[in-house]
Amino acid sequence: MHRLLYALAAGLLGAGIVHIAVLLMLPEFSERDAWSRLGPDSDIYAVHRIDGGPAAEVLRGFEDPLFYVSACRFDLEDGFAHIKAPGGAPFWSASVYGRNGRNLYSFNDRTATNGALDFVVVTPAQMIDIRKELPPALVSSVFVEADIGQGIAVVRTFVPDRTWADKAAALHSGMTCRQEQ
Repeated sequence: MHRLLYALAAGLLGAGIVHIAVLLMLPEFSERDAWSRLGPDSDIYAVHRIDGGPAAEVLRGFEDPLFYVSACRFDLEDGFAHIKAPGGAPFWSASVYGRNGRNLYSFNDRTATNGALDFVVVTPAQMIDIRKELPPALVSSVFVEADIGQGIAVVRTFVPDRTWADKAAALHSGMTCRQEQ
């Protein structure tokens, strides 16, 4: 009887470990990740609105009607990514995700200078070059150092009521995402 209980417990423990391992490996092997789902709809360095309609399913968790959401895919191989937008929204937050979907960095309008959205995503090697001589255009930028090749920048804007919709829409329509060297 003890052998049967021991074998049953060992089997359940082994099945649990395998189950957890498969769940943790799933993002690495998934073909329907955020990168590939944004791919058909947006080029690298193109700002893509993903709130509302069928596009809201591109990145799960952003279907909230109180938020406007835009995303931009970037590739750091030939230069760094510079994302900018005018301020004025009641609250915005930005996140940088690796191509595998892992959140690498998040910040909001309280972190930025004057509430304006202005951040740069760089590799460690690019950061060393920038520190040698900081370009004047990047003085007020938030620097996100990430050891990745490609990623996604996601910007969310809070719209508490209709009176803020125009300001939030202006932030997203004025958002730029470009490669710089």
